[in-house]
Amino acid sequence: MKLSVVILNYNVRYFLHQCILSVQRATKNIETEIIVIDNASADDSCQMVKDVFPHVTLIENKENVGFSKANNQAVKVATGEYVCILNPDTAVAEGAFEKCLGTLESSANIGAIGVYLLDGTGNFLPESKRNIPTPWVSLLKMLGFTKKYYASHLSEAETGHASVLVGAFMFLKRAIYNQVGGFDEDYFMYGEDIDLSYKIEQAGYKNHYIGSTETLHYKGESTQKDAAYLDRFYGAMQIFYKKHFSSNILLNSAVNFGVSVAKKMKSSTSETIQNTKPELSKAVLLTENLNLLKQLSETIQIPLNASSKAIFQDADLKDTLFIFDVDYMPYQQIFMVMKQFRNKNNQFRIRPPGCNFIIGSDKSDEKGSVLVF
Repeated sequence: MKLSVVILNYNVRYFLHQCILSVQRATKNIETEIIVIDNASADDSCQMVKDVFPHVTLIENKENVGFSKANNQAVKVATGEYVCILNPDTAVAEGAFEKCLGTLESSANIGAIGVYLLDGTGNFLPESKRNIPTPWVSLLKMLGFTKKYYASHLSEAETGHASVLVGAFMFLKRAIYNQVGGFDEDYFMYGEDIDLSYKIEQAGYKNHYIGSTETLHYKGESTQKDAAYLDRFYGAMQIFYKKHFSSNILLNSAVNFGVSVAKKMKSSTSETIQNTKPELSKAVLLTENLNLLKQLSETIQIPLNASSKAIFQDADLKDTLFIFDVDYMPYQQIFMVMKQFRNKNNQFRIRPPGCNFIIGSDKSDEKGSVLVF
């Protein structure tokens, strides 16, 4: 087996459905197994996998064992020479895995690979490429100075060394994953990708970012940014420092102070955010399927028209709901359009191939939306 794609799921049935479909499209030319491990979802995620994707390996945990332990479980049964850790709220562009394979096979010194991640609004997610978050760098980030935290030496579209990658998409040799012990199970959620990236580089490899291929990461669908999230995220950073940095009173005091301030700032910000949605003047369905147009027209509350790809010649499109039919436009093309028309008061929804639902997310830190028709 060439590649094992591991998808950890928790209560995101529709996003998981799209994720698996996108992986299947992106691995047509690669011998691949897909392993879904579910952390005791209360929705019908597992039944959906059994019904729609019977050839996918499904592991059903009876309780939520966290990100690290669940992914390690799945990698233990994986048989691929390479493994990709993938979030369920993602959609992979066609050709992404082939680019990762080509890059890894070109150098024995490359550890893990990450790619350009965009959110549901078409905007780049800066955590796609980061530096090692030393206590000083993290304190600066908490105060709003992020240049040293992110791998700013690389532009979004460039390819090169980035020390820390994000766990939503991590592609590496299974042998390297096992060599460094996989994800540290002291982390329940958050921080484990930083820890794994760091261990890989400490083992003598260089992690790599590829900016020429994308993966859509809705982000926030699996996680609500509540008090528990804040405790886990900042607690994870404290675990990281205790494990990998020499401990002293000054460092511990600085980290604890920074963490407490950041938690207060984050909590205060979360409380004041208003959930405002832009007013849309029209909706456009990119499809050749007239039956799909009819079905969605009966569901969408604003006027909906079908259109061809020629519409994108109008660079001033704004205040528009774009609905992409993946049977008409591949993910790679959809992501290009989302990037082109981002930040123009537009919203984006995707109808995965052959599905009776559209999904999207209008904020990268909030739960995504699903419309079944």
